[in-house]
Amino acid sequence: MIDTHCHVYVKAFDADRAEAMERAQAVGVERFLLPNIDGQSIEGLRTMVADYPGVCFPMMGLHPCHVEVNWEDDLKLIQAALDSMPCVAVGEIGLDLYWDRTEESLARQQAALRVQIGWAIDRDLPVVLHVRDAFEEMFEVLDGVPEAVSGALKGVFHCFTGGVAEAERVEGYPGFYYGLGGVSTFKNAGMDVVIPGLDRQRVVLETDSPYLAPVPHRGKRNEPAYTALVAQRVADLWACSVDDVSALTTDNAERMFELAFK
Repeated sequence: MIDTHCHVYVKAFDADRAEAMERAQAVGVERFLLPNIDGQSIEGLRTMVADYPGVCFPMMGLHPCHVEVNWEDDLKLIQAALDSMPCVAVGEIGLDLYWDRTEESLARQQAALRVQIGWAIDRDLPVVLHVRDAFEEMFEVLDGVPEAVSGALKGVFHCFTGGVAEAERVEGYPGFYYGLGGVSTFKNAGMDVVIPGLDRQRVVLETDSPYLAPVPHRGKRNEPAYTALVAQRVADLWACSVDDVSALTTDNAERMFELAFK
């Protein structure tokens, strides 16, 4: 399996990072994709990649919750980091209107998002999109990107929590995938209605560690080993084996992130 989205470089893992990696590998999680958050997280992520060559792979991006008034300065740092290492994606980028729905915040986030999508297009990299309470606003941005509409731009809707209507909209972007994580196991999240209808060739697994731990660990720290719990949930909803889910989603992740060539 591949955990396509985990922040194992953050302080939440300082006490047992090596052990967490061992636990994940013990249940069959063999590769880990690490999304950046802001200018301050670059060095920790870089260290993690250096410590686990061929196992941990970096992304570079500015998380929408960190798009502050000085976001352009942050992007300069992140762009330099992006060009200093072989990243597998531009991420984690996107839109988050949960905390701040003001026009000012949305305008900043959309501006930063468009710049970073441009980076991905220029470098032929996929994007990893964070979308919280902002699906329509995200679709508005993507509809204005010809490469997204044509399929030339690839990407993943990280921690996909949309309904059937949002899933159908994602289908309209041929290069985009669904990232399924811990929320898929939540009883009242409604994902039991959505996941069975998803295009199985466009699903990847993730944890978003240390956040959003799946059942039965909900409310506790998440970790990459719990990718196996997400795989089991998807297998149950698809009425197939966990091995089938693991093989299929690994192939999907390798294809989208071009991991076979890294």
